[in-house]
Amino acid sequence: MAAAKKKGKAKVKAKKSPAKKKSPAKKKVLKKAPARKPAAKAAAPKKAAAARPAAKPASRPKSKPVEAPVRGPSPGEVRVGVVTHYYSHIMVAAVRLEVALSVGQMIHVVGHTSDFRQRVDSIQIEHEQVPEAIGGDEVGLKVVQHAREHDVVYRVPA
Repeated sequence: MAAAKKKGKAKVKAKKSPAKKKSPAKKKVLKKAPARKPAAKAAAPKKAAAARPAAKPASRPKSKPVEAPVRGPSPGEVRVGVVTHYYSHIMVAAVRLEVALSVGQMIHVVGHTSDFRQRVDSIQIEHEQVPEAIGGDEVGLKVVQHAREHDVVYRVPA
């Protein structure tokens, strides 16, 4: 017979256990002392109603309330239109006109936070420079200050 190979027992590999992480040294945390509440004050005793003198009517003159400056159009100004959009990077207000407006006229822009006057230097319709525009047109006006949507534009009489 041929020499048979002798099979030995299969060796079993030992499983590796995961490496233990070193825990960082614990720092001592100092706790703040709780805040002390102020002691409650005793309520002052109420005076008897009979001990109070009768209420006297106010004898000092009444001061008039201080009037805020009037915001809005001055007498004689004509409403020209309303700002529909403001392009801050080019300082142009898109205005929907209600009446005619031409270059060289003075306008007054009034709104919640806007209130300034200026001369009309430039009017554009669809990126085309025009000397005047009529009611119903949507125009671009070069403005000197920030105008906001819904600001009202008035024409100042010359």
